[in-house]
Amino acid sequence: MAPEYDLLVIGDANPDVVLSGAPRRPAYGQHEELVERGELVLGGSGAITAHGAARLGLRTAFAGRVGDDAAGRLVLGVLAEAGVDTSHCVIDERPTALTVVLTEGAGERAILTAPGCLPYLTAADVPERLVAAARHVHVASYFLQPRLAAGLPDLLRAAPGTTSLDTNDDPSGQWRGLEEVLAAVDVLLPNAAEALAITREDVLEKAAGALAARGVLPVVKDGAAGALTWQDGEAVRVLPPHLPQAGPVVDTVGAGDSFNAGFIAARLRGLDLRQSVLVAAASGTLSTRAAGGTAAQPTWDEVHLL
Repeated sequence: MAPEYDLLVIGDANPDVVLSGAPRRPAYGQHEELVERGELVLGGSGAITAHGAARLGLRTAFAGRVGDDAAGRLVLGVLAEAGVDTSHCVIDERPTALTVVLTEGAGERAILTAPGCLPYLTAADVPERLVAAARHVHVASYFLQPRLAAGLPDLLRAAPGTTSLDTNDDPSGQWRGLEEVLAAVDVLLPNAAEALAITREDVLEKAAGALAARGVLPVVKDGAAGALTWQDGEAVRVLPPHLPQAGPVVDTVGAGDSFNAGFIAARLRGLDLRQSVLVAAASGTLSTRAAGGTAAQPTWDEVHLL
């Protein structure tokens, strides 16, 4: 029997309140400051990746926890509108997580998150039959979900297809506890800062090599410098494609998650490693054309002819 889903994403989902042109140090004392623009958009690395994958034509399911509140209904509604199956999400009595993103210019941002029900997601919340029904399983925001992290190695080992992980940032700054999960995952999708922090290396090529030595394929997002991966025993730099249609960068929130969606979609469609990284880079770049992580996510027709 053919798999029911191309992709199962497990992880975080929450609204993002994105304030553009925010001051670097907001003034306290009830002093009201005006910013350039505010947006209420879909947030959470897992949710943005799932939304992007659906835009790219993948049959996508999402498993996570949201509250029985307006924020949770917003998240599930936006995902469902994109064609993502959210029927396996747990509705929690605790509130949905909420993030405020303060952006300064095109790339600088501060991220403030109230976790709500997010840390209470566990591997047991994800049905075995759902994992078995997917060609690929992707997990996001490892360090924000410690209960999920505890059962993640077994969950990934049970997946019949390929797997990937984007740890995202570690708010504690410790970057511990990854040994077992890295041994169980096929692809790691960190950004450059995360790759250096995980490996304790100071050069990105060395970090990629250290990750590859653990048996995982590293695909490292490196902003305007493209991406770095590992092939035939050496680091391979893939420069970003030229995309005249991209236009000016409006907002980089969620670009890394769109990169993840592009890479997974390309691999599942049979593209080789370099082509897949190019598609991923294009997906991330094109997502910056509008505010928020999902408003400008590309379709497959926009990225696959690179």
